[in-house]
Amino acid sequence: MSTRLLGLPPVVDEGTRLLILGSFPGVQSLQLQQYYAHAQNHFWGILQALWPGDALPARDRYGERCAWVLGRGLGIWDVYASCERAGSLDSAIRHPVVNDFTALRDRCPQLRLIVHNGGESFRHARAVRTALGVAHFPLVQLPSTSPANASWSFERKLAAWREAAVQAGIIPLP
Repeated sequence: MSTRLLGLPPVVDEGTRLLILGSFPGVQSLQLQQYYAHAQNHFWGILQALWPGDALPARDRYGERCAWVLGRGLGIWDVYASCERAGSLDSAIRHPVVNDFTALRDRCPQLRLIVHNGGESFRHARAVRTALGVAHFPLVQLPSTSPANASWSFERKLAAWREAAVQAGIIPLP
């Protein structure tokens, strides 16, 4: 029997224009209470590549990393508030409970785009849109930054993520 796991709180504020939704934090992220804590996950490297002139704070300075993210109009959260799971794979998630997205519009009045970091998160795109109370809010599925998504190179993932950041107006066209 799996233990019920609780997710992490959202990293959002009133300046969030692009919200990145994962599925649920991996084992290492839960242990460290940090989004995308696994060293082989491409998430932080992709963000650094999108803003190459602004040094991303070190992994052991997570609070500063969150401030860095918020300063660029980004937000981070997950689709699931809790679940049962052994290990870190999305395919092992059992009995998930979806986060309450209804208050997100008030917390993030500038929100323009939600991107889903991988397929498991994107399975709930319509439910997220409904909870936001907007019929045509843009939702985008991006390739997972997880090391389990080895079929996509870093460069290919980066190109897809760059396109979404341009669409949200948080970086200029290259």
